[in-house]
Amino acid sequence: MTEARNVKRTLSAVGGGLLVLGSCALGLPGCGSSDAPPPAVAGASSVAGASAAGAPSAGASGAQGGSAGFATSGSAGAAGSAGAPSSAGAGGLSGTSAGGGASAGAAGALTSGGSAGGVATTEKFSFFVTSWAGLQRLAKAFGKPNDGKDGFGGDLTYGETGAGAGLRGADKICATLAEGSLPGAGAKGWRAFLSAANDGTGKQVNAIDRVGTGPWYDRLGRLFGNTVADIAKERPANAAAAIKNDFPNEDGVPNHQPDPTTAAVDNHDMLTGSNSSGKFLAANATCLDWTAAAGDTAKEGKPRVGHAWPRGSGDSANWMSSLTESGCAPGANLKEQGGPLMGAVTVGSGGGYGGFYCFALQP
Repeated sequence: MTEARNVKRTLSAVGGGLLVLGSCALGLPGCGSSDAPPPAVAGASSVAGASAAGAPSAGASGAQGGSAGFATSGSAGAAGSAGAPSSAGAGGLSGTSAGGGASAGAAGALTSGGSAGGVATTEKFSFFVTSWAGLQRLAKAFGKPNDGKDGFGGDLTYGETGAGAGLRGADKICATLAEGSLPGAGAKGWRAFLSAANDGTGKQVNAIDRVGTGPWYDRLGRLFGNTVADIAKERPANAAAAIKNDFPNEDGVPNHQPDPTTAAVDNHDMLTGSNSSGKFLAANATCLDWTAAAGDTAKEGKPRVGHAWPRGSGDSANWMSSLTESGCAPGANLKEQGGPLMGAVTVGSGGGYGGFYCFALQP
């Protein structure tokens, strides 16, 4: 029943938007070749779907269409009505709980570390791939160009500023999507699986060191990995057979075919900036530490990506590091074209949309 409900909810969100391509859509001129690299904030920066005062903002897209009261300024704002359909936000998922996240006071605040101050759910849910529909929805609510249809690209700051903003923003995106799928899950301390040259204090960051110690489970409670040793492999050891070669999104739906009524799509490229061991690759493989999305490859480099589902063996199967994408600009290409498109400068031209992996510090 839970899985069927999650699939139904995801389909309502995906709708006709699943195959919307970005500004560097397949077959268009100027779209890149792959080469090996040489690599809520409280207050004004509240998460989409919640006002700074703590009350849901009518007309704003809810976090993953979900808990409208999740991220607040930390004042005694009212949480959304538990169990109510998410009708306030234009991008909300039908049937998703509008409340359940924030409570009076600081309990509703989303910190810059990417976790909520409320009580985390006890359900097992600590890993997912950010869905294309989810990123588009958040990008739209955040006011990204083209009504958010191209996603975020390599700029994952999501309202964060200063040193380390890319990592903090990506963490916040993870927490927002998790909360929207399962109210309370945003409080688990989410971390994006991203490497960076500078964590904000001058230290190099390895993605594999950011995600805690495990175990990790998908939205439906299926095991992704017990330990870091489990996941630091080409494909995660001991992962449930149903998800080992097709990592699920925030609703537990297989990402390769998020809409079971349509054919599978080519969407395996996931941003990591990492080598095959999950460690920092190079300074030109992280879109300036996940703060850049102009598509200027000379300045921003080209992001390294892993494969959420394998294209073959060796590098093509490695979930942490498979190839180098075309650039850092927003955009998607969801049709198989044999690798990054020549001349492209987007995060998704090789079969993706700028998605990334999310892990929680609590199972």
